[in-house]
Amino acid sequence: MKVLKFGGTSVADAKTIQSVKKIVSENLEREKKILVVSALAGITDLLINLAKKASDQDETYTKELLLIENRHLEVIQALLPITNQSETLSYVKKHINSLETLLEGAYLIGEITPKLSDKIMSYGELLSSFIINEYFCSQSINSTYKDARTLIKTNESYKNAIVDFTATNTLCEEYFKASEHDVVIIPGFVASSDKGNSTTLGRGGSDYTAAIVAAAINAETLEIWTDVSGMYTANPKIVKQAFSIPNISYHEAMELSHFGAKVLYPPTIQPVLDKEIPILIKNTFAPQDTGTLIATQTTVGTKAVRGISHIENIGLISLEGPGMIGTYGVSKRFFEILSQAKINIVLITQASSEHSICIGIAESDLINAKALIDEAFTYEISLGNLKPVSMEKNLAVIAVVGDNMKSHQGLSGKMFSALGKNNVNVRAIAQGASERNISAVINK
Repeated sequence: MKVLKFGGTSVADAKTIQSVKKIVSENLEREKKILVVSALAGITDLLINLAKKASDQDETYTKELLLIENRHLEVIQALLPITNQSETLSYVKKHINSLETLLEGAYLIGEITPKLSDKIMSYGELLSSFIINEYFCSQSINSTYKDARTLIKTNESYKNAIVDFTATNTLCEEYFKASEHDVVIIPGFVASSDKGNSTTLGRGGSDYTAAIVAAAINAETLEIWTDVSGMYTANPKIVKQAFSIPNISYHEAMELSHFGAKVLYPPTIQPVLDKEIPILIKNTFAPQDTGTLIATQTTVGTKAVRGISHIENIGLISLEGPGMIGTYGVSKRFFEILSQAKINIVLITQASSEHSICIGIAESDLINAKALIDEAFTYEISLGNLKPVSMEKNLAVIAVVGDNMKSHQGLSGKMFSALGKNNVNVRAIAQGASERNISAVINK
């Protein structure tokens, strides 16, 4: 059994959904398939925007709600024969009415809670998956729809819920073992708590949904269908000579996806990593292209560097002062403050003198992080043992990635020489003991 995930661009409209059907229809007589689908392209962003407008008591949210409804109705009318449309149209209307009720509540109280936000954001995937299943059925495919909220169980950390794998694996195993359909279509991104409340798995969570299901049923392969032909050696929009990587290891893929390779959501790999289930990244609009195979064993040859990636909109926070040298607990307090504020750290570097700690975080978190750290170390700053936190913005992290880098001398020198020759100033450097990744912070 294979698990196939199709992203928003792959299910943007009726034409792209027809392409999906063609891909899924191949070899159905020999193997069953589980289809995980995202919301129609742009719908999740529209849902976030109209939720904000409703909570801001901006009445124009109703226009965006109408836009969402019309997008789905147009897809139904383009895909389904007129005789098959009534039930699907009724389903969409019912869910749009429920969504409207939720938004009216946010409008009346002038705020939106994380719990309500997750309910609102779940509608994109719930609608797209139902419509696609109805289309498949109308094309004589033995297909069924299954709500992912009945399979994937999480805690109630809304917007980025943590999966209860014990409960989820049991539910998935039982359901798919009993299923007699050739295709099972489930919405990505959405899940539910043990209390039955809708939760979401974070942006990019449809990839995660597919990986969770693939691991639970020991799938033959996890296929991620997107709008590019695999993972590239660099962002092809920036680097013209970038090319698709035919095969890559799990660890290399995780490094590249963390550093901005958007074809793969970083947490996706973890559930399938333990089971050693191969991941194949393919292009919905060019299915004949080879794509990228992510697996334990790769034919890396002599290539030390597999890819170069980057993260934009990074800021640097630096804490320094003579009071840090030989003092226990400074680093603990520093990172604990950021952890409690749920500020994610992208990069860490510390001089061996223990005189300073420098971290890279999202630029949007800079001001909040500085205020929190300055407040926590007020006493030490007042004594002159520490300096007030310094911060820099308009930065980016660039990373060179490869499993074979450890056995090749001079790569760091080559990287920094290339930057230096082109007058690119390096603000911070980080390299793990695995030597799988060399990262540098530079001007954006």
